[in-house]
Amino acid sequence: MELIKLTKQNIEEEHICCAISDKKSQAGYQKKKNWLRTEFNNGYSFQKMDVRGKVFIEYVPIEKSWLPLKGSNFMVINCFWVAGQFKGKGNGTKLIKQCMKDAKDMDGIVAISSDKKKPFMSDPKFLKYQGFEIIDEAPPFFKLWGLKTNHNATYPKIMETAKKGCCPDKKGITAYYSNTCPFTDYYTNQLLREYAETKNISITIKHIKSQEDGHKMPIPWIINSVFYRGELVTIEMKAERHLNKVIESE
Repeated sequence: MELIKLTKQNIEEEHICCAISDKKSQAGYQKKKNWLRTEFNNGYSFQKMDVRGKVFIEYVPIEKSWLPLKGSNFMVINCFWVAGQFKGKGNGTKLIKQCMKDAKDMDGIVAISSDKKKPFMSDPKFLKYQGFEIIDEAPPFFKLWGLKTNHNATYPKIMETAKKGCCPDKKGITAYYSNTCPFTDYYTNQLLREYAETKNISITIKHIKSQEDGHKMPIPWIINSVFYRGELVTIEMKAERHLNKVIESE
């Protein structure tokens, strides 16, 4: 399989892997493509294998990353996914190697994940296998993984403001989302709103629209996060069952 790099010239013809046939998320799918068009100007890269499936990696120089990280001259992996039948065939290694190639003039690569596999996060086991190590962390489970190519360089850190583990709004449900993922628009603005109405719980939705917004996050995650009374409940799209557990335990 060959690698394809998305550009402004081919993005209309090429799929972006996620939500390929998910009709519910078609609006979000287009918003993700629009977001990519803008971020391509900031050095953002979307590389995928030439198949109709979820086999891709996204990364950007830390200076242009929306994640609340401080540092310089490192590449930041934004999303990295090898799914289903494409696992165990060297595809993940090919994608990581392409990222390293594009970061050859930098000091290394970093990625936000956990110490255990979680949905929508890069697989920490695979990162460790590729030589990454945990270089910083933030509550309740976030880990910043790093791989140096310049051993004299200083690793980036998670911004202190993103190490709170909770959000300032202590009433009801608070959800943060960005268009960096095609699923977030539907699952946040429709399903989560409907859930809050059914439960008669107040909801505040905060759309991350810029790097500045991302750098103000109370956790080092910008794709999707759901809080209840200020405490992080989940970073998964389908938040209902997680919220039920918390609400029913009150």
